Amino acid sequence: MAQPGSASLLTAQDLCVQYNDQVVLNRAALSIHEADRIGLVGRNGSGKSTFLRILAGQLEPDSGSVARRRGLVVGYLPQEFALDAEKNVGENIREGARHVLDLIAEFESLSGDSGRHHELEERINILDGWTLDRRIDTAISKLSCPPAEASIANLSGGEKRRVALCRAVVSQPDLLILDEPTNHLDAESIEWLVGYLENYRGAFLVVTHDRYFLDRVTNQITELANGDFFSYEGNYTDYLVSRAERMAAAELGEHKRQMFLKRELEWVRRAPEARRTKSRSRLDAYFEVAGQSAPEIEKEMDLVIPPAPQLGNRVVELTNVGISMGERRLFSRFDFKFEAGQRIGITGRNGLGKTTLLKIILGELAPDTGEVRIGQLTRFNYVDQARLLLNDEDTVLDAVSGGADFVMYGGSKIPVRAYLKRFLFTDDRIITKVRFLSGGERSRLLLASILKNGGNFLILDEPTNDLDLATLRVLEEALLAFEGVVLAVSHDRYFLNRVCTGILAFEGEGQLNYSVGNYDYYWEKRQRLLKAWGSDPGAEKEKATVRRSEKLRKLTYKEGKELEGMEETILGVEERIEQIEAMFGDPEFHQKHGDQAVKLHEEIEAARKRLESLYARWEELEAIRLAAEG
Repeated sequence: MAQPGSASLLTAQDLCVQYNDQVVLNRAALSIHEADRIGLVGRNGSGKSTFLRILAGQLEPDSGSVARRRGLVVGYLPQEFALDAEKNVGENIREGARHVLDLIAEFESLSGDSGRHHELEERINILDGWTLDRRIDTAISKLSCPPAEASIANLSGGEKRRVALCRAVVSQPDLLILDEPTNHLDAESIEWLVGYLENYRGAFLVVTHDRYFLDRVTNQITELANGDFFSYEGNYTDYLVSRAERMAAAELGEHKRQMFLKRELEWVRRAPEARRTKSRSRLDAYFEVAGQSAPEIEKEMDLVIPPAPQLGNRVVELTNVGISMGERRLFSRFDFKFEAGQRIGITGRNGLGKTTLLKIILGELAPDTGEVRIGQLTRFNYVDQARLLLNDEDTVLDAVSGGADFVMYGGSKIPVRAYLKRFLFTDDRIITKVRFLSGGERSRLLLASILKNGGNFLILDEPTNDLDLATLRVLEEALLAFEGVVLAVSHDRYFLNRVCTGILAFEGEGQLNYSVGNYDYYWEKRQRLLKAWGSDPGAEKEKATVRRSEKLRKLTYKEGKELEGMEETILGVEERIEQIEAMFGDPEFHQKHGDQAVKLHEEIEAARKRLESLYARWEELEAIRLAAEG
């Protein structure tokens, strides 16, 4: 959905791709224009990465064509990338701007009176080539990459991915194509990338499971389903509303079609003479409508988390816990008591100690100071970052069953095949070897393998990585219904907002703090407190100036009561926003609430505006209180 007057960068027409019996693209077509900021969504295995590879020129379709504007510069971050092990971090990143470097090299090799000199200078200016080194340094810093001189051979998988992301963005191409760019990024790096894309001068196409990210940066959502594209104007929330309306309309149309067929079939059966010529048109209309295909209904995963066994009065208690790594203190004097029904999100920059805290809770690592007491009835189930090591030669059935015919679900048994079908494995995929599975299928298989173990204290380390949006929604619903304790490390802001009742935040400098509520509440509260206490540059000076100029008044009694109830009011509005977002995310939204779509969309927009107003008022009252106390 191009902006008026924007020129086309690329047009894909009649693309067909088929792997064995699976049709990935079926005469699919999509155009990308200069101002487009497209989020590409769809189930894992639907063909998103295949399509991106075609656009980037790394894969030829079975048929169809891609027409590109002359001189189009494309930057591409694939899921499976390769870095040059012979070059260091900085050299690999600079290769992403090879076309800019070549222009600069040619410019510097020419004499000043060369006829091409001015043409090259103009092109370099358009590409912002003279600031390339500064932009590389900024990207390395903001994306928490290793130093430019670091060797590629010694980097972790996450560090390599951040280097590859830097390489893709530094050249500021005409079209930037990003496949899961937020994987392995912490919240601060994601926030920088959001700001970068919000101000990006070119077009971009991004595949990501991060719904907060999609809401912030896109102006169009394109869904790839059944081999074709369906485009919706707006961000991810707008897409959920529009898709629900489209599905409701399709369902209504199918209902009308079935009613028509039922009436006409009764007429045909009642009146054999209807086959005479004078009634042929009615009979032809019947067969025409009968030949139409019904709208395809996507299957939804039925995620199974076995019911949590009862927890005791003590679940897990941490008292005065602290730990260091070498010379660096990760956290100290940390006290926390877990209780049944809590869903706690752990967030913070990479390397601050999130996984270390999990290992301390699990008893796999002893703290330097303090004590961890685990209740007698507490049973952990740990979904770690590395997940499970799957044997590529096992079938899907073997990977989950371990030779057993049933999976325990509370006090009952479920046949392994029936259990796997809840994770969208069909009969033929159940007997498929693991090495032939797509990335999304492997993620579903890993979840199935781990969650069958039950437990009442579920620990998830980056659970949203590699899951498609539909599966994420189902996982969130399952976690919301889980009656034990959920502890999740995640940088997925949307996930943290929807699932969590509290946030444990690693804030650097050994600070580990707890905040009741979801991530947005924690983030807004922290930013305002940092500003109020002068933690941002210039704020302390401004506060001191105000105090010198006049004695600020104290809060009135009414304002004091208002401030006391502000957090509860804010949480109430945020909960309502979450409820509506959950309704939009429900696969059965169009059946349950389709007639309320417009009203709900208006309500959520009004609630967001009210939330912004509440935060502004809270900041105003808090500033008065702090100034009066200072």
